[in-house]
Amino acid sequence: MSTSTSSALLTDHYELTMLQAALRSGAASRRAVFEVFARQLPGGRRYGVVAGIGRVLDAVEDFRFGDEELAFLRDNQVVDEPTLDFLAGYRFSGDLYGYREGECYFPGSPIVTVEGTFAEAVLLETVILSILNHDSAIATAAARMVRAAAGRPIIEMGSRRTHEMSAVAAARAAYLSGFSSTSNLMAGHLYGVPTAGTAAHAFTLLHDSERGAFQAQIASLGAGTTLLVDTYDVAEAVRTGVELAGPELGAVRLDSGDLCEVATEVREQLDALGAHKTRIIVTSDLDEYAIAALASAPVDGYGVGTSLVTGSGVPTAAMVYKLVAREDASGVLAPVAKRSVGKPSRGGRKCAFRRLDESGTADAELVVTSGREPSGARPLQVPLVRGGEVVGRESLEASRAWHREAMAELPAAAHHLSRGDAALPTVFD
Repeated sequence: MSTSTSSALLTDHYELTMLQAALRSGAASRRAVFEVFARQLPGGRRYGVVAGIGRVLDAVEDFRFGDEELAFLRDNQVVDEPTLDFLAGYRFSGDLYGYREGECYFPGSPIVTVEGTFAEAVLLETVILSILNHDSAIATAAARMVRAAAGRPIIEMGSRRTHEMSAVAAARAAYLSGFSSTSNLMAGHLYGVPTAGTAAHAFTLLHDSERGAFQAQIASLGAGTTLLVDTYDVAEAVRTGVELAGPELGAVRLDSGDLCEVATEVREQLDALGAHKTRIIVTSDLDEYAIAALASAPVDGYGVGTSLVTGSGVPTAAMVYKLVAREDASGVLAPVAKRSVGKPSRGGRKCAFRRLDESGTADAELVVTSGREPSGARPLQVPLVRGGEVVGRESLEASRAWHREAMAELPAAAHHLSRGDAALPTVFD
């Protein structure tokens, strides 16, 4: 079992064989510029949310080929000895610029720009894309759910529906986009995401009666706990819960049935029993559409699992990592672009700006190669790495606050849940 903390093998075989060939041709040391962008927003989404920048910076710092990684490459004859010698001393010494975590993006947005030698920059493609594609897809779905919830809190609880480490990243991305907490303790440990939980049906079934289960839970966790009330009969469970905890009962959770109808009945029952402050939390395969449908129901909060960790049907942000400029034979950094049918790219190192109208509402994404800064627009890219040293790391709380500001700039049409075009046009100059 590996004990290495290196991120260097979180990559594709061909990254290393390309490096070997470039070292052989002498082109590996040429200056190069790569960009991460999405050609379109998958799933008919109207905006995307950048997430995973902090994890990318961690991965770049940890991208080192130690003895364990080099032994694996040598034993499996992935690359030759001169390439192994190069990798043994690999340290990314270039620059990264990118959108702040929590920022919104649109088709063609240069979300991350990687500048360095070809040899240094090409090796980072897979790890950067795997993080940004996953985390941004989750954050975008989460942002839509938060908007649909209209201020009601949402707990992330999808850990059992995805890979164990994807669950941690998903919890982080969901919190970035406005979820209030997660059930995942590792996300709390690594990233400081607030953790929360209720109880499972198994806890009720373990005891000889529902009353006995509720008594044990209240005795241990206090009257402010959340009781799961749909194991048997909901009305009877609510009655028992209030009888045992009193009107100070914290919350009840509903996990089945017609949630709107059942929540209405439970609210009436709680009020009749004097438990006016007892909250109603609903779960059961919720997504942004189900949350929006519950807008008029007397619901105080939501728990979202499967839909969140799968991006609510859009599990990838469809970002790519493309070479857009490279040093030519005369030493000039020249634009390059692929012309593949259906997959073209735009050459040249780009800068991005968000144009705002007089009311402060965003109306265009401006992507320029001229170096000219448009008037009346705010820059979108910030330095992330300079000379191989991380300079742009932000706390998750700071990114969460930035996300709220970025979302507030978007036009009203951006928040429609129906499929549609990007909320802002991307204007290239």
